[in-house]
Amino acid sequence: MASGYLTRKETEVKVAMARRVKNKTPAPIQITAEQILREARERQEAEIRPPNQKITDQTEVADYRLRKRKEFESLISRVGWNKNVWVKYAEWEESQNDLKRARSIWERALGIDALNRDHTIWLKYVHMEMKNKFVNHARNLWDRAVIRLPRVDQLWYRYIHMEEMLGNVTGARGIFERWMGWMPDQQGWLSYIKFELRYNEIERAREIFERLVQCHPKVIAWIRFAKFEMKNGEIGRVRNCYERAVDKLADDDEEAEQLFVAFAEFEEKCRETDRARCIYKFALDHIPKGRAEDLFSKFVAFEKQYGDREGIEDVIVGKMRFQYEDQVKKNPRNYDTWFDYIRLEERIGNKERIREVYERAIANVPPAEEKRYWQRYIYLWINYALYEELDAQDMERAKHVYRECLKLIPHHKFSFAKIWLLAAQFEIRQLRLKEARLFLGEAIGRAPKDKIFKKYIEIELHLGNIDRCRKLYEKYLEWSPENCYAWSKFAELERSLYETERARAVFELAIDQPALDIPELLWKAYIDFEISEGEFERTRALYERLLNRTKHLNMENTFGELPKKLKKRRQIDMEDGPAVYEEYIDYLFPEEMQANNLNILASAYKWKKQRVASKD
Repeated sequence: MASGYLTRKETEVKVAMARRVKNKTPAPIQITAEQILREARERQEAEIRPPNQKITDQTEVADYRLRKRKEFESLISRVGWNKNVWVKYAEWEESQNDLKRARSIWERALGIDALNRDHTIWLKYVHMEMKNKFVNHARNLWDRAVIRLPRVDQLWYRYIHMEEMLGNVTGARGIFERWMGWMPDQQGWLSYIKFELRYNEIERAREIFERLVQCHPKVIAWIRFAKFEMKNGEIGRVRNCYERAVDKLADDDEEAEQLFVAFAEFEEKCRETDRARCIYKFALDHIPKGRAEDLFSKFVAFEKQYGDREGIEDVIVGKMRFQYEDQVKKNPRNYDTWFDYIRLEERIGNKERIREVYERAIANVPPAEEKRYWQRYIYLWINYALYEELDAQDMERAKHVYRECLKLIPHHKFSFAKIWLLAAQFEIRQLRLKEARLFLGEAIGRAPKDKIFKKYIEIELHLGNIDRCRKLYEKYLEWSPENCYAWSKFAELERSLYETERARAVFELAIDQPALDIPELLWKAYIDFEISEGEFERTRALYERLLNRTKHLNMENTFGELPKKLKKRRQIDMEDGPAVYEEYIDYLFPEEMQANNLNILASAYKWKKQRVASKD
C-alpha cells in the first residue's frame, strides 16, 4: 500500500488448529527420547569462537590494550554496580604489569559506596599488593579496611596473619588490641590468647582471659579460663575462677548446669569429694528441675562411686523428687502426683519442704466451679490440716488451713460436709466448744447437709444438751421436711427421754407431711412405737389409717397379725352366796389362734379315723 501501513489481515497471526488423529495405531519405527536428544545434539551448529590473535609488535599490543580497556570501560558505564567487572578489569591490568592502572581501578571501585562495604573487594585489592610484595601498601589498605569495616573478623585475621608472617609480633599485638577495643565475639579473644601462648606469654594470656570473662560473662568463657589455669597447674586459681563464676552466673544463667558440672568434676579430680558433693547439692537446689537432667545423672554416678548408703538414699530421693517436679510441671492439676510428692517429703521429714509442697499443691485451684473437679483437690487441704495438727503440732497453722479452705470453696454452688465437720472436730479437740458450734452453725446456715445435722446433733447429745438437740432437729426438719430418717430419729430421741406424748406428736406431724421420701420407714417406726408402748388400740387405728392410704398386701397381712380383742365372762365363786360372773377383756394372739386351729384339725382327723374303723 502507498501509505506504508499494513492491513489487519496482513498482521493477523494464524494459529494452527489442533487436528484430530484418525489413525492411532503405533508407527512401525519407534523413536526413543534418547534418539531425539542425540539427533538434536548432532544438528547443533558449532560454537562461534573468536579467532586466535597473534601479536607481533608494540603497535598491536597498544591496539589490543586500548580495545580491552574500551570494552571494560563500556561495561563499567553500564553495570558499574557489578563487582565482578571491576575485579576482572583490575586483574587484567595487573596481568599487563600495569600496577598503577590496577590500583587506580581498585580505588575507583572502592569509591562506590556499595562496593566499599564489600569486604571481598578489600581482600582482593590487598592480595594484589601482597603478591607483588608491596608490604607498606598492604598495611595501609588493611588499616583503611578495618576502619571502614571493623565488624568483619576476616579482615582482622588476615591483617594479623600478615604481620605475624613478617615477624612483626609487636605490630600483630597492637592490631589485636585495636580489635579487642571493638569487643568481638569469643573466638576473636581466644585467637588473641592463642597468639600470646605461641610466644609463651602466660601472664598476658591470663590478663586477656580476665578481659574476656568481663566482656563475655558466659559459662563457656569461665570454663575455658579454668581449663587454662588447670593446664598451667594453678589449682588455687582454678577454684577461684569457678567460685567467681558461680557468684555471677549461678542464679540467672541458663547454662549454669554446665558450670556446676565442670566445677564438681574439677573437685572430684582433686580428690575433694566433700566439696564436689556440696557443689552438686547446691546446684540441684538452685537450678530449675527442667534444666538439671545432666547434672542429676552426674550426681547419681558420683554418689554410686563415692557415697555411703545414706548418700545413695538421698540421691534416690532426689531422683524421685526430680521426677515428681517434672510431672507437676507438665500437669500442675494432677492431684494424685501431688499426693505422691507430699508422701515422699513427709517420709523425709523436712517441715519446710513439706509445707512448701503443700502450698504449691493447693495453689492449683480447679479451673471450674464444679464439684467433680474439686473432689480430689479438697483432700490436699484436709491432709495439710491434719499434718499441721498431728505431725507438726502447730495448732494455729492447722486452724488457719481449715479457715482458708472454707473461704476458698464456692459454697453458693456446692460444699463439702467433711471439711466443716473436720474443722469443728478440730476445735473440740482443742477444747474450744464455742468455736466448734460457730463452725457447725455457719455450715448449717451456708451449706446445710444431712451429715452436718447428724454430726451436730450427735455432738450435742453426747454433751447432754437436749434442748439444743431439739432445736437442731427443728432446723433439720425445716430444711428437709420430707426426711423420714430425721422424723424417726427425733421421735426416738423423745422416746429415749420417756417423753411419750412428745414422741407421738412428732410422729403425727411426720405422717401429716404432704411428701415423704421413705414413708414406709416412718409408719413402721410409729407402729413399732405404739406396740412397744402396749397401745394396741392405737396401733390398730394406725393400721386402719395406713390402709386407707395404701392397699398394699403386706399392710393387710401385717394388720392381720395384730392380737384380737375378745370380751369374755368368768365365774367368781362367792363364799356366802351364789356364783357371780364378770366380764373382762382378753387378747387372742395369732400364735394362739394357729394352735387352736391345729387342735381342731387334729380332733377332726381323729373322729374321722374312728368312724372309718367302726364301719369296718
